[in-house]
Amino acid sequence: MRYAGTLGGNVANGDPGNDMPAVMMCLGATYEVVGKSGARRIAAREFYQGAYFTALEPGEILTAVRIPVPAAGHGFAYEKLKRKVGDYATAAAAVVLTMSGGKVASCAIGLTNLHETPLLAADAAKAVIGTSLDQATLKKAASAAQAIMSPAADARGPVEYRRHVGGIMVMRALQRAASRAK
Repeated sequence: MRYAGTLGGNVANGDPGNDMPAVMMCLGATYEVVGKSGARRIAAREFYQGAYFTALEPGEILTAVRIPVPAAGHGFAYEKLKRKVGDYATAAAAVVLTMSGGKVASCAIGLTNLHETPLLAADAAKAVIGTSLDQATLKKAASAAQAIMSPAADARGPVEYRRHVGGIMVMRALQRAASRAK
């Protein structure tokens, strides 16, 4: 069991390349933490403050992850470009959305490894609300997401490349999530 990870460990350490934080942000998850001062709840969307820096206070430990039941008819997707199986993302996007009458009714978009923290792409999500996710809308959402990306240049590629594929991951995740919405 030495190499087994946990959901709690994955969300609590604040690694910007970890897949779970962006997913938890999209799902509207809340983290329960306990320390000497007692217990408190922190929204995943407010938890990540910098690379490996979270809202955990010294002596606190994450004890639970609460995920609300997604809305009826929701669709979801996580699209990730990686160099090899099990690798951190070059760029990744999480999407949870609902459709009504062929149009997006609600949407959350999270980004992985495209900034020093996972990002919630609120403007990109707003760009698709009320649309049928036509090609122009997908490009508009990708551009809005790219506007907040600030990836590091590393072995996964230069900044421009990572930002470009980040936009592609957003478009793919939106399309897959919409196809899964019932």
